[in-house]
Amino acid sequence: MAIVRVALPVNTHQLFDYWLPAGLDVAPGTVVAVKLALRRLVGVAVDIVETSELSPDKLQPIEEVLGNVPPLPDDLLELGRFVAAYYQQPIGQCLAQMLPPLGRARQRNPMASRYRLSAAGRESLLQPGARTRSARREALLDSMSDSNGALTEDIRRLGAHAWRMFCAWRRNGMVEPVPQVLAAPTQLASLNAEQRTAVEAALVIPPAYTTSLLQGVTGSGKTEVYLEAAARTILAGRQALLLVPEINLTPQLEQRIACALPQVSLGVMHSRLADGERRRRWLMAARGELQLVIGTRLAVFVPMPNLGLIVVDEEHDASFKQQDGVRYHARDVAIYRARLRSVPVILGSATPSLESYAQAIRGRYRWIRLRERATARKPLPEVRLVPNRAPDNVEGISAQLRSAIAERLARGEQALLFINRRGYAPSLLCAACGWKAMCRRCSARLVLHRHSSTLRCHHCGHASPIPLACPECGNIDLLPLGFGTQRLERALSVLHPAARVLRIDRDSTARKGSFETMRDAIAGGQADILVGTQMLAKGHDFPQLTLVGVLGADNALYSAEFRATERLFALLEQVGGRAGRGEHAGEVLVQTDFPDHPLYQALVRHDYDSYARALLAERKALSLPPSAHLALLGGEGKSPEGLMRFLGAAADKGRALAAERSLRCSVYPPVPAALSRRAGLERAQVLVQSDDRRAMQDFLPAWRVEIERLAERRVRWALDVDPLGFA
Repeated sequence: MAIVRVALPVNTHQLFDYWLPAGLDVAPGTVVAVKLALRRLVGVAVDIVETSELSPDKLQPIEEVLGNVPPLPDDLLELGRFVAAYYQQPIGQCLAQMLPPLGRARQRNPMASRYRLSAAGRESLLQPGARTRSARREALLDSMSDSNGALTEDIRRLGAHAWRMFCAWRRNGMVEPVPQVLAAPTQLASLNAEQRTAVEAALVIPPAYTTSLLQGVTGSGKTEVYLEAAARTILAGRQALLLVPEINLTPQLEQRIACALPQVSLGVMHSRLADGERRRRWLMAARGELQLVIGTRLAVFVPMPNLGLIVVDEEHDASFKQQDGVRYHARDVAIYRARLRSVPVILGSATPSLESYAQAIRGRYRWIRLRERATARKPLPEVRLVPNRAPDNVEGISAQLRSAIAERLARGEQALLFINRRGYAPSLLCAACGWKAMCRRCSARLVLHRHSSTLRCHHCGHASPIPLACPECGNIDLLPLGFGTQRLERALSVLHPAARVLRIDRDSTARKGSFETMRDAIAGGQADILVGTQMLAKGHDFPQLTLVGVLGADNALYSAEFRATERLFALLEQVGGRAGRGEHAGEVLVQTDFPDHPLYQALVRHDYDSYARALLAERKALSLPPSAHLALLGGEGKSPEGLMRFLGAAADKGRALAAERSLRCSVYPPVPAALSRRAGLERAQVLVQSDDRRAMQDFLPAWRVEIERLAERRVRWALDVDPLGFA
């Protein structure tokens, strides 16, 4: 009796054994349906063996092989094993990331996009005696008689009767899919010398695994390098995968690629797609019908049989790190996948992560530089530092920034005010007793939202009406504390009543398609002043935008998070790079109380390299990444005492394990998380630190087993390997 070992999407690291009924064809990678207790689950067959540790009477059968999903290829199975082992995640949940949304679909034979009459169909349906007076039948026959066939969506437009007729013909073999002939793209001819050199350096001949760090200033044309590399890859008959950090960047990039490479078959993959559409594109990619896939971090797992190139745009962006569920970093997974497939991977950024920067310095990555903007007439914007606190400030906006905005309005240009805080104000304060509005479920302040007249928690979603008086002392003089996008929008509308002010943040773009509408309005010159968060910081090209004003940047300098300044520099360089991408020069005004800070001085010079090297030296002295490796054991529970007791026991187990096996891993005592309570649960964490990655990888699996043996049901815990920061 053949035994199939199946990985199921449950929170356990084990595989499950099932016996294989006669007539079912199962190989490693096959997607199957099985019973686990009383639940019916879909999993992936990982191995076929002859015996099981369980007695035969305890084994259940494989119930079904899902014919609507092709088996996962060997390289994705290996990638799943890597993610499970490196990030200490359950193998079944890792492989589940690689499957499309299955829903209730039970198609045995996935639909192709175009069908024509088969030889049997032509012989049977085109005979003179087979003709009828049905106009729809004749229209259907005419559309499918040509060698190019008919698109399934065109067949549906003929009506329900014609569609049922087509389905019957398909079941009886009267029609067949039209093999898709993928067109070869033309290479781009507009690259400058720097860009052409970058493409040649990134694409090795013959194709082989290489990792290239493409460091280019904002506006240097990194996207053109990606497109040329993709075009050459597709021209060689292979597929390309382009990862972007945010969903909002995909429509603009898709449109740009469609214009530059109109012959290429491309598809977008992200979590906001409807399940059916996402499944359809997944199947097209798996069949090799999509030459180019653009997607967010989940697209790193899309099966592509002819994969020839992977590109990770804005590789430094924190959005590539999955923070819940299966915790992985899409950039690092992309690099491992490229190694498995022996294909090149390009990591692009104006401000590379210190991890990638260090690898480039060591010579492990090819270091490719784009030092100038793509057009020589477009220099980098001038950065000026202006006082943040001055008597003549109006709603937090300095006199220098107000003057610069007025100049742009007079010239018919656009200005952007950037503040990375949505809402009206970060908090509500009682001027009499000092009371501040706090969330009852989180250790965080409630954010004032004027438009909805509510106080909201941006961590748990709790909302409550704005109180008429202080609940502590009854004072009615409640003051908004600090500034958010809504407050700036209101202030600018008062200062410039004739200007068209457009606010872009998560609240204003909550409706589907609203961000695309706003982006088109900006590009069409239908807005004069933009107020936005980091949604506008990257990837957008607005030719009329010549001024960027930054408020609230100093907040990051107070952060205890060790990556705060690295992220701040990247964010400011990115948002500043939106200015001056058209005919007119750009200018960036940063309001700060610390103009002499090394970060701001490097920003004025657009000198990321000197600042990155200073940060690397600082990280080395403090034994922080990339000079060391971290893992976090995070836990949450209703009882703070029970939580700390569990984490303390886990830390003790870890220290004993490291000493017993002589592993260079330091396990620190548990401490409350930065946000110590969220959604009514107490939160704390244990940090593990090591200067040896191998030692960390030897330590974590054994430690995880010890933690599981503690069996504390009142605490929910998870391991986060290579965390981006402290939770």
